[in-house]
Amino acid sequence: MAPAVAPPDGRWQRGRAVGAVYLADSEESVWAEWYRLLAELAVPPHRALSRDLWRLRVGLDVADLTIEARLRRVGLDAPAPTRSEWPRFQAVGARLHTEGWAGLAAPSGARPEGLVVCLFRRGVVLRGVRRLPPPRRTEAVPVPPRGMTT
Repeated sequence: MAPAVAPPDGRWQRGRAVGAVYLADSEESVWAEWYRLLAELAVPPHRALSRDLWRLRVGLDVADLTIEARLRRVGLDAPAPTRSEWPRFQAVGARLHTEGWAGLAAPSGARPEGLVVCLFRRGVVLRGVRRLPPPRRTEAVPVPPRGMTT
């Protein structure tokens, strides 16, 4: 039997400790985060398509770190589009997970006016999240959104 592979790391969690699903508040924020990841991995955008965009309804209690004052209260500045700062953010995410939060909402590191939600996974099924069909399939490289930082 092959060893289990840990979920990937993200800004707010270490995969070997807890898995997570990342969501965004808008299509622009989704694409900004997608472009940031592809730039980091040196993957041309056309190689990472096609994609299905889903709208979701989240009915979970998440920690609200969406304003700068709340980020500062937990020792963080507004996120920047770089992995070098992830360990500090992951420490905060680990603390929130340990405290029993389902996840957190915070500013996007790839699009400062956007928001992301990190939902901690506690199993295969993500309870408290409902898909709102239909998804929208994207086959062509999207236009980079305004306000994106990479």
